[in-house]
Amino acid sequence: METVIITGGTGLIGTALTRLLLERGYKVIILSRRPETGSNEAVTYAPWNVDTQTIDKEAIQQADYIVHLAGVNVGDKRWTAARKQEIIDSRTKSSELLFTALKTIPNKVKKVISASATGYYGEFKDHPFTETDPADNDYLATTTQAWEQSISKVTTLDKKLVIFRTGIVLSREGGALKEFYKPLRFGFATVLGSGEQFVPWVHIHDIVRLYFNAVVNDKLEGIYNAVSPNPVTNRELILSMAKIVKGRSFMTTYVPAFALKMVLGEMSVEVLKSVKASAGKIQQTGFQFSYPTINEAMEQLFSQ
Repeated sequence: METVIITGGTGLIGTALTRLLLERGYKVIILSRRPETGSNEAVTYAPWNVDTQTIDKEAIQQADYIVHLAGVNVGDKRWTAARKQEIIDSRTKSSELLFTALKTIPNKVKKVISASATGYYGEFKDHPFTETDPADNDYLATTTQAWEQSISKVTTLDKKLVIFRTGIVLSREGGALKEFYKPLRFGFATVLGSGEQFVPWVHIHDIVRLYFNAVVNDKLEGIYNAVSPNPVTNRELILSMAKIVKGRSFMTTYVPAFALKMVLGEMSVEVLKSVKASAGKIQQTGFQFSYPTINEAMEQLFSQ
């Protein structure tokens, strides 16, 4: 039985991935600041603390793979200077802790699989972004670049590395979709800005399968866009959800850009930015998406 460590294991992706790994016979260790709160007998919880740069030695020694999902939620709070630093530190310092642990503690870890984000890219212009395109120079792009650089050091330890630049993860359990759905309960399909900005997205089932595939596929290495092969605009995403949930019983409304800027501040740049990322590289490895179109994804999510 092989063992997978997950950082950020209690989040949206981590919870679903843990469930899949257990179903497939893997042992899962979730690194937590409060490991005593773990109540699931099938999962082991081990202590780590990014602030003090401490980690459970035995967990590292037992692991065959590490899935690195840790990082505070980018959209939870307004981007003050302190919050922006917290977003960066939660990603880079946790990566540094893993690197130091793998460097100093004898271990058998074969591969590290790390989260990243399509925020790496800038504004869509004439072609969908591929993994070789340069990073943008805005806040989220520079943060994502630092995030990737901080975990890339594990390759100097003869560890394989996979990085998934992930778009918006569609799930009923949380994330952006939960926020998009709230106005729809009252009959309003709320489009952000002009609605013409492209939104890189992926169904929760597919992102979890991508991480699992990275564990079982020994040949998978490098950086991949973890996005649906069929990008849509914000308007298309919202209206797809509205039609499936409400049929024709909804009203399309628009939240103008200036209102988003007033409410969200600098974070509104990311909401209004048009990002179109290509899934071609991961598809060339043979991976097939279960929910490649937005209508298929919404149908599955809201038909349960």
